[in-house]
Amino acid sequence: QVQLVESGGGLVQPGGSLRLSCAVSGLSGSIFSIYDMGWYRQAPGKQRELVARITDRSSSYYADSVKGRFTISRDNAKKMMFLQMNSLKPEDTAVYYCNRNPAVYDYWGQGTQVTVSS
Repeated sequence: QVQLVESGGGLVQPGGSLRLSCAVSGLSGSIFSIYDMGWYRQAPGKQRELVARITDRSSSYYADSVKGRFTISRDNAKKMMFLQMNSLKPEDTAVYYCNRNPAVYDYWGQGTQVTVSS
């Protein structure tokens, strides 16, 4: 069974930084390496949105709201994905999830809470 476990969230002041990690289990690194992946977030009362994605060729995409502040990366050998978040804003407050892109329903995990507040 494939599981994705997010970590690294927390409470941070505006302008601060966090690095989120996504650990993948249940499949090999070689299989993981061919999957396009993404970071998603869901704020209270809002739909879950894709904020960043990375392809098997390490091409990346960012939502306009985070472009220039967030960086997505992956380590296929470790079956991990990361989201470096800098210059955080209160609007970034959400639960952050990793998943394939397009998302696979059964892969949704618990997410990690990011709260940006002074």
